[in-house]
Amino acid sequence: MRKYSTLILMLFTFAMTAQVQDSLVLKFNEYLGYVKKYHPIAKQAELTLSIGQANLMKARGGFDPKIEVDYDRKEFKGSEYYDRLNAAFKIPTWYGVELKGTFEQNDGDFLNPADSVPSDGLYSAGVSVSLGQGLWINDRMATLKQAKYFREQSKADRDLLVNQILYDAALAYFDWLRAYNEASIYQNFLRNADIRFEGIKRRAESGDIAAIDTVEAKIAMQTRALSLEQAKVKLMKRSLELSNFLWMNDNIPVELQPNVIPDTDIDGEIDTTLEISGRPLDSFTLENHPKLLSLGYKIDGLRVEKNLKANKLLPKIDLEYNFLTETPEFINSFETQEYKGGLTFRLPLFLRKERGDLKLAKFKLRDAQFDLDNAEIELKNKIVALYRELESFETQNVLIDEIVMNYSTLLSAEERKFSFGESSLFLINSRESKLIDSELKLIEVQNKFYTAKAKLFNSLAVNPENL
Repeated sequence: MRKYSTLILMLFTFAMTAQVQDSLVLKFNEYLGYVKKYHPIAKQAELTLSIGQANLMKARGGFDPKIEVDYDRKEFKGSEYYDRLNAAFKIPTWYGVELKGTFEQNDGDFLNPADSVPSDGLYSAGVSVSLGQGLWINDRMATLKQAKYFREQSKADRDLLVNQILYDAALAYFDWLRAYNEASIYQNFLRNADIRFEGIKRRAESGDIAAIDTVEAKIAMQTRALSLEQAKVKLMKRSLELSNFLWMNDNIPVELQPNVIPDTDIDGEIDTTLEISGRPLDSFTLENHPKLLSLGYKIDGLRVEKNLKANKLLPKIDLEYNFLTETPEFINSFETQEYKGGLTFRLPLFLRKERGDLKLAKFKLRDAQFDLDNAEIELKNKIVALYRELESFETQNVLIDEIVMNYSTLLSAEERKFSFGESSLFLINSRESKLIDSELKLIEVQNKFYTAKAKLFNSLAVNPENL
C-alpha cells in the first residue's frame, strides 16, 4: 500500500495543481489523458490494429513462393527398389496462375518406367492456370481482400473502443464532481447552521428570544450534519468508481486519495477536451463515422465472400504445361516438343452445396446491409436529439441560476427580518431548505448537461487527438 501511495503522489504531482492547503485538483483533460494512455481497455483497443495487421500478413502468405522437396528411397534384401528425388519451386500469382520449376532425379531396380529420367536428372519449367473456377477469384485472393478490409475495420473498431472507455470515464468524473459539489453545499450550510445555533443560543441565554428556538436551531444543525454525512458516503463511492479508470504504466492501478478534488469550473473545458466544439448541427456528417465505417468494411468483406461462393458454381478447369530439359543452363534447350502437361476438369452434377453456400453468403450480406441502414438512421436521430437536448439544457441552466439567486435573496431578507425580530427561525429554516433544494437542482441540471455532452461525444464516436 505504501508503494501505491508513493506512485500516486508522483502521478498527481505533475497532473494536478494546488488549490487550497493540501487539496489537489484533478483536471478533466489530464484525467482523460491518463485514461486514454494507461487504461487496459484503451491499450486493448490498440491491439485490434495489431491483430488486423497480423491477419493481413497471414493472408499475404498465401502468395509466398514455396520450395518443396520430396525424397523417397526403398531397399529390401540387398535390392534398391527406388531412389527418388523431386524438388520444386512454386510462385503463386494473383489471377489463378502459378509459375513452377522442378527437378527430378530417380533411380532403382523396380522404378516405374514413367519415373525414368536421365542420370543427371530432369529439369522442367512451366505454368498451371485455372481457366474456370479460381481464375478471377480464389481462396487466396478472397482471404487477402478480406484481410485488407478487416485491417481497415479494426481501425474503426479501435476508435469505437477508445471512445467508449473515454465516455465511461467522463461520466464517472461528472458523477464525482456532482457528489463533491453536493457535499460542499451541505458543508457550507452546516457551517451556517452552526453559526446560527451559537448566535441563537447566546440570545436565548440573554433572554432576548425564547429558549425553545435553540432546540429548533439545533435540529436544523443536526439535519445539515446528517445530510453532510450522507453526501460524504456518496462522494466516497463516486471516488472509488473514478479510481476504476485511473492506471499508471505497467498496469498499476491508482487509488484516488481523499485530498484530490475535481475541477469545479469545467464548463469551457469539456467541449475542447472531448473535441465536440465547433460542431453545429448543420455541419455534422456521418460519412466518416467509425461505426458506419466498420459496418461498411464488414459488408465489403461479405461481398468478397459472396463473389467467392458464386465462383464455386463454375467448373474447375486446371491446365498445366511444363517444358522439359536436361540442360537448363541453355535457354534454347527448352523446346515445345519436349513437355509434360495435363488438363483437369471437375464439376458436381447438382451443385447443391455450392448453391447453398451462395444463398447463405447472400443472406449474410443482406443482414449486414440492414444493420448498416438501421445504424445510420439511429445515429442520425440520436445525434439530432442530443443537439436539441443541449439547447434545452442551456435554457434550463439560465433558469435554475436565477432561481438559486432568488432563493438566496429571500433567505438573506428573512435573516435580516429575524435580526429585527420580525420573523421566526422556522421561516429561516424553510427558506434555507428551499435554497438547498434549488442548489442541488442546479447541480443535477449541470450534471445532466455534462452527461448530454458526453453522450454527443459518444454518438459522434470521436477519438480525441489532443489527449
